[in-house]
Amino acid sequence: MTDSSGVEIVSSDEYAARYGPDRAPSPLSIDEIAELFGEFLMAVARPQRKDTEPGRDLSRRLREHLGAAPADRPVVKAAYPPYDLPNVHLALERWFQGEGRSYELIGMRGAQHHGELTLGDILEAADRYDRFTVGAVDYAHLPVSPDAELACVSCGFYLGTEDGERFAVLLRGPQDEYGRNKVEVEVLAQDKEFGDRMLAELDALVRAHNIFRGQVLSFEGSEFGHGLGPFRFHRRPALTRADIVLPDGLLDRVERQVVGVARRREQLRAAGQHLRRGLLLYGPPGTGKTHTLRYLLSHLQEFTVVILSGESIDAIGPACALARMLQPALVVLEDCDLIAESRDHGGGEQPLLFQVLNEMDGLGDDADVAFLLTTNRADLLEPALIQRPGRVDLAVEIPLPDAAGRARLLQLYGTGLGLDEEITAEVVARTEGMTASFTKELVRRAVLIGAERESPRTEAADVRAALDELLSDRDRLTRRLLGVPGDQADEDQRDGDGEDGG
Repeated sequence: MTDSSGVEIVSSDEYAARYGPDRAPSPLSIDEIAELFGEFLMAVARPQRKDTEPGRDLSRRLREHLGAAPADRPVVKAAYPPYDLPNVHLALERWFQGEGRSYELIGMRGAQHHGELTLGDILEAADRYDRFTVGAVDYAHLPVSPDAELACVSCGFYLGTEDGERFAVLLRGPQDEYGRNKVEVEVLAQDKEFGDRMLAELDALVRAHNIFRGQVLSFEGSEFGHGLGPFRFHRRPALTRADIVLPDGLLDRVERQVVGVARRREQLRAAGQHLRRGLLLYGPPGTGKTHTLRYLLSHLQEFTVVILSGESIDAIGPACALARMLQPALVVLEDCDLIAESRDHGGGEQPLLFQVLNEMDGLGDDADVAFLLTTNRADLLEPALIQRPGRVDLAVEIPLPDAAGRARLLQLYGTGLGLDEEITAEVVARTEGMTASFTKELVRRAVLIGAERESPRTEAADVRAALDELLSDRDRLTRRLLGVPGDQADEDQRDGDGEDGG
């Protein structure tokens, strides 16, 4: 019997009768049959190599560059956090600028889900199944400062040479949509020692020329929910002491703890004193805790600042690692009361606040890293801080402004309005218990009222009208949103009305 192509088909018994029992094939096992069937399916599905386009064959291209089969070369790899892609990209460029080095950059086209594959997997798939071919280089445009972006290679092969040595480097960035939350560099070279040396030199360049050094930045989650997305860069504030309204001596204590230690770090080290420090700013909302932080940032020009707030506080581990590498550094944890939970909350898992405190302790005394925590509810933090003594060295209350403070705030926010002593005294008397945020909104609303009547300047009547609005019953919630504790303004207003009526 023959098949459609003319090949004769014989049974095993017929084969044994024709050629003898010794030459009859032995039966195949189930595993062998499955393996052969799998190879058959791959052969059927595998597209034919396009000999007319040899430049598209990834395996052939690597073989021509290396002078040997890629599978015969050892692979050495290193991984970095997902936010480090600009640093790794720039470090590779700097490394190749060294004497005797050059490279050609090519891309890879093929299966989109290559994020979980190693370089070895990719080479095998390219060689056996034509799964990957040479294509365009993939780039990611990422911020590297508040005003600049950088086109970074997110998937590409560097076909490199160094003094005649030929090698290949695969750089791949994070792929959030496929769950890949790291930057990976894999070196394919003649020997492992070359790959180890290159990766060590690359890591030194990442640290020495880190784009995050001296920046003010915050962690932000990825839109796909995997890992940590790119940092958000912030412009460093430019505030002076004249912009800060606090009780006498309070700013001096805060500045000494953060700025003073930074300025005197060498003397402190020489005396055997630790540099790591923790500062807690607490008080009602709207009293100026964030404003005080902005003042400190203005005077820590050389510091790398990492800001964590809300859900991003669970990134305290990566934030501390970054601060340790780029010290001097400041780690800011805003609104810590939001994560202050009882020890047994969450099914026995360690509460996030205790993780924060442990990370603070794990940096070591010689680390030039400052921690600044802010909270509206110090009572929620106090039990945890007592159980972890030494993490916070100084706790400073930012209180509601007194009469002198309210007058200074009115002068600060109302610069250029020309408010005289009479209206200033009236506002100060009527705003007892109010916050700095309240005074700021009062001035803004007064300017708006003046603009609505098309006046060239804001007058005392505009300030009174704005103050009447803010102290009225209909703005009760507005006052609460501006940080006014309780209903102090209404009580003061009622007390004043009672006295007048008596």
